[in-house]
Amino acid sequence: MLKIAIDGPAGSGKSTISKKIAEKYGLTYVDTGAFYRSAAWLLLKYNLTPQSLIDFLNNVEITIKDKKVFVKVNNNILDVTNEIRLPEVTAKTSEVSALPEIRKILTEKQKLLAKNSPVIMDGRDIATVVMPEAPIKIFLTASPEERAKRRYLEMLENGLAVEFPSVLEEIIKRDHADINRNSAPLKKAEDAIEIDTTGLTIDEVILKIEQIIKEKGF
Repeated sequence: MLKIAIDGPAGSGKSTISKKIAEKYGLTYVDTGAFYRSAAWLLLKYNLTPQSLIDFLNNVEITIKDKKVFVKVNNNILDVTNEIRLPEVTAKTSEVSALPEIRKILTEKQKLLAKNSPVIMDGRDIATVVMPEAPIKIFLTASPEERAKRRYLEMLENGLAVEFPSVLEEIIKRDHADINRNSAPLKKAEDAIEIDTTGLTIDEVILKIEQIIKEKGF
């Protein structure tokens, strides 16, 4: 069964690439970053403490369907696709994702999604923690400036008023937090193949991954 784990820092192209690979190979796409963003959104939306968020998440369903993110709270299904990309949510996401109890809950939800179906899953600890059994592991990266540029343009397209220097600063802070957190830090799995996407088009990156999939016998 084809399972692909894609890790990498913020803005490295994980989500965009994963969605296209999922479409081509008929895989279920799971954006694990959306899980942590949703947790951060819940924290802010319901004015929760980190401890109360832990209890709250046990009774919340997070699903991704047709490129949209939904959170089910008290039998109400909320479309949070755009809200979880707001700057204030982004600023809280690293803080939330650094909490071991939060990671444990969300990791179990992600493992359940990957258990019985062919998937492509992206995040920070997919190949090392969530899906270490995946036959294909890829680590996408790019320079901080390149990643900040991508995130900046994405936010402008979504109608958000942002400035490039602040986006770059946030990317650098996010990298530091992800790499240095105690629980499941961002790191390349020993058997993962690294692809530096700096200066590459989406199609060029996809071609590289398709070649890897072919070489692995899928």
